[in-house]
Amino acid sequence: MQIQIIAVGKIKERYLRQGISEFSKRICKYAKIEIIEVPDEKAPAGASEKEEEIIKETEGEKILAKIKKDSFVIVLDLHGKQLTSEEMAARMEKLALEGKSSVSFVIGGSLGLSKEVLKEADLRLSFGKMTFPHQLMRLILLEQIFRWFKIMRGETYHK
Repeated sequence: MQIQIIAVGKIKERYLRQGISEFSKRICKYAKIEIIEVPDEKAPAGASEKEEEIIKETEGEKILAKIKKDSFVIVLDLHGKQLTSEEMAARMEKLALEGKSSVSFVIGGSLGLSKEVLKEADLRLSFGKMTFPHQLMRLILLEQIFRWFKIMRGETYHK
């Protein structure tokens, strides 16, 4: 399976880069993983709703340009479906059995995702009702992807 993570913005914090690197290495035993960063647009302080929409649209165009054509697209969305780790592992396993060899995860910027990106989603996934910084979300997603593979293989790690 090929996994692509398309994320808005760069990771500046060293501890996050280390965690991302560690889980990326762990995942490589199970799948090919590629992390693509698209530049975030600077939002002026006190930006209007219209200005924020333009920023999301600009970031969205960059995201859409990176998604592989044959990929199953999963966007992280606060209003998406909440699944347990076991349910998501089963979903990933089902995708593989159906011949979906490419999965693209999308993490938006601080303002969220454009309507166009949300429309492209095959699954809108929520990690809960709490808000997380998008940089931290990348690490959390990678840990969960590793966990899903461990669950699928019946290997120890998940408790």
